[in-house]
Amino acid sequence: MIINHNMNAMNAQRNMSMNTVSAGKSMEKLSSGLRINRAGDDAAGLAISEKMRGQIRGLDQASRNSQDAISMIQTAEGGLNETHSILQRMRELSVQSANDTNVNVDRGAIQDEMNQLTSEIDRIANNTEFNTQKLLDGSFSGKFQIGANTNQDMDLTVGKMDTANLGLTSSITIEEGTVATGSTLKEGTYKVSNNALFDAKNNNVGRVSTNNIVYVGSTAVLSGGKDKFEDKTLINISNGGKKFEAKGHISGNASKMAPGAYSVQGKIVLKDNMIVGKVSSNNTLILDQKDKTQLIVNKDDLGISTPTVTSGMNFTINGSDVSTREAAAGSITSVNNAIETVSKERSKLGAVQNRLEHTIANLNTSAENLQASESRVRDVDMAKEMMAFSKNNILAQAAQAMLAQANSQPQGVLQLLR
Repeated sequence: MIINHNMNAMNAQRNMSMNTVSAGKSMEKLSSGLRINRAGDDAAGLAISEKMRGQIRGLDQASRNSQDAISMIQTAEGGLNETHSILQRMRELSVQSANDTNVNVDRGAIQDEMNQLTSEIDRIANNTEFNTQKLLDGSFSGKFQIGANTNQDMDLTVGKMDTANLGLTSSITIEEGTVATGSTLKEGTYKVSNNALFDAKNNNVGRVSTNNIVYVGSTAVLSGGKDKFEDKTLINISNGGKKFEAKGHISGNASKMAPGAYSVQGKIVLKDNMIVGKVSSNNTLILDQKDKTQLIVNKDDLGISTPTVTSGMNFTINGSDVSTREAAAGSITSVNNAIETVSKERSKLGAVQNRLEHTIANLNTSAENLQASESRVRDVDMAKEMMAFSKNNILAQAAQAMLAQANSQPQGVLQLLR
């Protein structure tokens, strides 16, 4: 009999230790509900699970981002809803003033209301905010992160919705055209100042060359063929950055011209296809007024830089003047165009909102499916693990009993020493 090395005891002790460790791991899994509590439990499974957790949390946050984006869009659309109501009232007033049952005093009262309404449109455009960001002054152009990974975003630009951009102030539309493919200029309103182009945030984004081409860096993005983009010219880019409209600054008697579409045919000036005046020998417009007086408009007042007022020239005077029947009739068209512009902007915002609602539904579904996949990798099967725990617990108790038996065997040597 050997007493220095009790191999049976060593074997029993080794098995008891293994069973105790296994039982401890089972207890840890059962108490946490997780199959993987540390990398040693399943190294590859842990890596997969953590990647899934990153995606799940990213998708949940992207869903919240989309909800915030909808809230922002609803704020902007709410402001435009009131702008629409104001424009409808302005159109109603224009139609009222275009009726000759009104006298000058009546039209003066109507004009007072028109002035207040145009001021309110500007106030709404300049003061509508979301989280301290202006929404309707043309300065908002941003991205919404609507996915869990890089570059999973969408762009949104909200146009400038003030009276100048809606054509409700005295200005002249001098140019319309397309923007070059690949242009970096986004939707919005830009202003020319000393041959430099500034965006709504007053950032210098380009320049206007002497040949009337707008450059961003060294790339030509749009060009004017009818007239020069002079100082104070507003360039409105729309249709996803594909089209532009340039409005020039007018002054002097030009600001008294009735809103409408003008054209020069020979020496005759037409407004909405009706003769309203003539062109003098020094290229000055002489427009007939209802009270038999004449309105003399110099070429410089129109902000037109061409050498002469030539036959075939077309331009549009924008505004909301209802002080005369002719002006009121022209203002109906101006307000109609403004309503159409606001409708287009609201339609764009509504389309984006509907898209984001579908985005949220998709994100929530993806997060739910990934959560189920991560659960299959990380969570423990309680019933199966309970079976393993019971087995390991019984084996540990059995090994403990066998260790006691193995430790008692060497005591038989004492019988030989008597």
